[in-house]
Amino acid sequence: MDYQLIRSSRRTLSIEIKSSGEVLVRAPYRCSRAEISRFIQAKQDWILRTQEKLMRQRAEAEAAEKLDSDAIRALAEQALTVLPGKVRHFASLAGVSYGRITIRNQRTRWGSCSADGNLNFNCLLMLTPEKVQDYVVVHELCHRKELNHSARFWQEVERVMPDYRIPRKWLKDHGSAIIARMQ
Repeated sequence: MDYQLIRSSRRTLSIEIKSSGEVLVRAPYRCSRAEISRFIQAKQDWILRTQEKLMRQRAEAEAAEKLDSDAIRALAEQALTVLPGKVRHFASLAGVSYGRITIRNQRTRWGSCSADGNLNFNCLLMLTPEKVQDYVVVHELCHRKELNHSARFWQEVERVMPDYRIPRKWLKDHGSAIIARMQ
């Protein structure tokens, strides 16, 4: 199997699959080639599954119909009517307050929460299932308690939305195809 090797003063071996499908192996300086080969062999099934998943996602993204500015504007208007109600509902469940809600057209984020409690959401959320929209709202509101992705943060997300892993996985599997619809 072809891979790019990066050696550094790290302590452990790791594998990263780039969006292009390229395999990147990070290894400590002291690690032998034989040890690296054994590690890659042990992870070969995961590497192949991940590369196949990335190829499917790329094909899905390339096949997706592009959105024009009118369609994006309509999604933003829809988000302005739908998301504030979801924020109010889940803020009470989470026991948090929030500031301003802004709808944006973003290429890299589904939502964000500032230290002041202002919430930003991607208008493309309107192209996702309702449960995914709920998950993103809950995720951002839980940042009002934890401004990080620590274990405590994920416990809070799970407290508010016990099945959050399902919409989170959906977003990981299909989100890039939706983002790719922007021109």
